[in-house]
Amino acid sequence: MAGSIIENTYSLAYQDELTGLHSRRSFNDASFRLKAPYAIAVVDIDHFKSVNDNYGHDTGDHVLRLVASKLARVGGGGQAFRVGGEEFTILFPNKNASAVVDYLDLLRMNIESSTFRVRSGQERRKISRTADRRTAPKRKAAAPAKSSTLLSVTVSIGIAQSRPKAYIDEIIEEADQALYRAKQGGRNRIEVGGGAPEKPKRIRSKKAARP
Repeated sequence: MAGSIIENTYSLAYQDELTGLHSRRSFNDASFRLKAPYAIAVVDIDHFKSVNDNYGHDTGDHVLRLVASKLARVGGGGQAFRVGGEEFTILFPNKNASAVVDYLDLLRMNIESSTFRVRSGQERRKISRTADRRTAPKRKAAAPAKSSTLLSVTVSIGIAQSRPKAYIDEIIEEADQALYRAKQGGRNRIEVGGGAPEKPKRIRSKKAARP
């Protein structure tokens, strides 16, 4: 029993309950132990607030789980973490930015091409509780009218790599700034920041649908 309690406590502390990815606390511990060389990617879901506003938080949770499932399988030896809301970070030990950018672009395209249906329907009509149900005519309940929307999302990604005499907080900040440029540049793209060599800008591909 004691072992089970310890295991559950560890899981709650180091694993994100919604997505199953490593949590922010796990990221803090992993980044503290990280040694150069390494690359860091920050990933943010584009227009995530509009998903919650237009389709509800249940759909938003579905989007988070979908994106997390793709991040969990990123190549290049990356380890993904959910660090808050729709924000994720991927650590790549023993890699520089140029070595991981293609893995991240494949991740970006895989997320963009993933779609799912959002279903909605009207509630069934209910007989008023004040009505005399014994005398009220029996009616066959109408099937709820259903509609569906094909939904897909994209992500923007910023990358930075370790450099001499730079603390990891500085590298994370450089990755954040690269993410900001990706957002400003039209979203659904990758930007490389800091002292990493520049890569050709990623061109947005066509989407099946947008929230």
